[in-house]
Formats: sequence, C-alpha cells, structure tokens
Amino acid sequence: MKRALTCILILCVCLFLPSPSPVLAAAQGIVLPADPTQAYITLGILLIAALMFFTEVIPLPITALLVPITLSLTGIISAEKAFSYFGDPTVVLFMAMFIVGEGTFITGFADMVGRAAVRISRGNTVLLLVSAMTAVGLLSTVLSNTGTIVVAVPMILGICLSARISPGKILLPVAYAASLGGTVTLVGTPPNGIINSMLAQAGTQTFTFFEFAYIGLPLLLAGLLYYGLVGHRFLPDHPDTDEELYLAEETPRRRKKLPHAMLIFGFVVIMMASEMMPLTTAAMIGACLMVVTRCMTMHEAFHSVDWTTIFLFAGMLSMSAAMTSSGAAAMVAHAVVSRFSNPWLLMVVCCLLTTLLTHFMSNTATAALMAPLALPIANASGISPLPLCMGIAMTASTCFLTPVATPPNTIVLGPGRYSFLDYVKYGWPLQLISMLLCVLLIPLIWPFHP
Repeated sequence: MKRALTCILILCVCLFLPSPSPVLAAAQGIVLPADPTQAYITLGILLIAALMFFTEVIPLPITALLVPITLSLTGIISAEKAFSYFGDPTVVLFMAMFIVGEGTFITGFADMVGRAAVRISRGNTVLLLVSAMTAVGLLSTVLSNTGTIVVAVPMILGICLSARISPGKILLPVAYAASLGGTVTLVGTPPNGIINSMLAQAGTQTFTFFEFAYIGLPLLLAGLLYYGLVGHRFLPDHPDTDEELYLAEETPRRRKKLPHAMLIFGFVVIMMASEMMPLTTAAMIGACLMVVTRCMTMHEAFHSVDWTTIFLFAGMLSMSAAMTSSGAAAMVAHAVVSRFSNPWLLMVVCCLLTTLLTHFMSNTATAALMAPLALPIANASGISPLPLCMGIAMTASTCFLTPVATPPNTIVLGPGRYSFLDYVKYGWPLQLISMLLCVLLIPLIWPFHP
C-alpha cells in the first residue's frame, strides 16, 4: 500500500506542477493566471484534502466541510458561493433517492427480488452466483448500492448455510455487481452525479439519466460473464465459515405497503426516463409519497439519507468553482496537455489516476477531486469533455482491489472471511477488463471530436 501511495503522490506532483511556458499555454488556448498565488493556495487545499481523505485522520464529512470553509476564509471564493452547493439540484436528487430506495427496502421489494434470484438458481453455485449478481446489479442501478448489498448479504448467507456453499464464493462478486450496477444511471452512484453537476456548472452538455447505461451496462455484463464463465473457479472456499455469526436479524417489513412502494418507485423511474418532469422534482415527489402513504416514517426517512455521501458531494463541489476562478484548473490542464497531447493518452492518464486514487479513498471523494480537472484539460486539448468526464465517473466506481474502495467491498469483508489480499487476487481480472472497456469504448460512444 505504501508503494502504491508513493506512486500516486509522484504522479499527482508530475501532473499538478505547471510548466512555466506562457507562450505554449497561449498556443493551447489556456489563459494562465497573472498572479498564481490563489491557484497555488487552491492546489494546496486540494492536496491536503486528498491526504486527509486517504488517511481519514478526521471523519470524511468533516474533511469535505473544511474545503468550503478554507476556500472562503482564504478568499478564493465567497462564503455564499462556497456553501451554495448544499442546495445543488443533484445533492437534493440523491437525498430524495435515498428515501425512495429505503421505502422499497422497508416494504420488502428488495427481499422479493432476492428470493426470485434464489428460486432461479435451484441450489446450483454458479447459477446462484450469477442470479445474485444480476439481482443486486439491477437493483443498484436505481437504488443505493450500499443499501442493496446490506439487504442481500443476510439472504445470501442464509442460502449458503442451507446449501452448504461457502459464502466466499458468492459475496465478493455480488459486491462488485453492486458497484457495476451503480454505473448504469445518474443516481446509481455518487460519482455520476458529481460529473453531471460539474458539467452543468460549466454550462456544457450534461449526460441524461440513462445515458450512463451506454457504458454501464457493458461493464455490468462483463462482470456477469467473467464470474459466470471463468471467475467462479478461482473464488475462495472457506468451509468452516460460521455464517450464523453474521446473519442479521430480519427487519420487520411493511409488506402491506409493498404495492404503494412499487407504484411510487415505478412513477419516479418513468418520470426520470421520459424526462416529463425535472429529475429532482420527480425524486422529491417520490420521497414525499413514501412518507404520505406510510410506507415509511419521517424518522426512517431522515435516517435513510447517507449523510457522509451528501456532505462529501456538496462540500467538494465548491472545489470545482475554486479551481476555475483561481486559475488552478488552467495550470493543471497546461501541465497535463504539455506532457500528453494525444486524446487517447489523456484518456488513459485520467482513468489510470482515478483508478489508483479510488482504491484508497472514497469513490465519491475521488470523483470530486478529479472532476474539476477534466473540463480544462479537454478544452486545452481541443477535444470534447464528455469522454474524459465519463472515464473519470466510471473508473471512480469500478474499483475491486481493496476492501476500502467502496462500501459494498467493505460490507462483505467479514461475512466472506476475506483478507485484504483476496480483493487483489480475485478482483484484478475484472479491474483490468473494466479499465480496458472504459478506455476503448467510451471514446467510441462519446467521440473526442464530435
């Protein structure tokens, strides 16, 4: 881990140090700041935030909150601007979808999908693996991948106990499926929302709700095919695992409210897919209806929101504005473009750096750190920002080599009796496949020169 961190820091320094060539910058269409002081302060805040995210010396939400606080105190941006992002439409959208998703869990919708997957498998280990991955992956497209995996783990452990199957052969790929499923829609995973918010702030074209599926579905399908055809042969077998130690108490479900929850959920998805109303409006209507129809209580609604994600998301959006206004983004873009001029190399660099960071940091924090860099790099290179932005969003979520990369990876660590090294041993093929798919397919779907 220390070597990986050293490589990351060296790469960050190489990319972030601006080349002192105003003439070259002008030729690239980049306007470097006359006084780079504020830019260096902004980059310093960014680097310190990255180190604090990595080490978690203080809770992640506090680190995220310190970013707008520091930016406003140093005068990089105004306090009004720094804290305005807590009302960003995408932040509100995620809050509402946490509530809608929890309503489907409380009423038993997720349980129903999980049991259907079990019936399809009929005790066959490979079929159970693929069915569980499919169910969790599809649920994660529109629900919290963390909530989905929390619901799935006790059911899978119970099935493994009765069928005498080691949970180590099931849980890790299912956690990966939760992350892959999240890449399919705007609300499936926070990095997608962060990228869209950054594009919206810049006044450029954004991705639609299901546009992420153009690359997200191939990634999910690749995971299913790999573990269904080849990967299941190499998964660990821990026959002495006592699954009963990890079986969570089943939360009472309000199954009488299941039809209401399904109708509300269907309404939200249809409104979002058809764009008949703004995404945030549709999600907020759904969240309100979940409480009004008594699918859940107000206490449960408040408790369902993942506030760590919300604070990370909102707090780090201020960095995007600061990177632009201080000239730091232009300096970083100049440093990158002066070293890598080929669009495909730029794509590889952005995806590789994001992949390295996201394995040791929250994927939400990684996307928030990388997103402000994509647009100026694209503008300086004369290419569309969409492929770079999509590459960052996808590689921030497709992280399979450490248990701390995403909440689903962490949740299955204990129940599956996995070690830190297990994630590397059993996740590296999928990591390589995902990286190749992102680098090769994304520029074909969203061309560098549309």
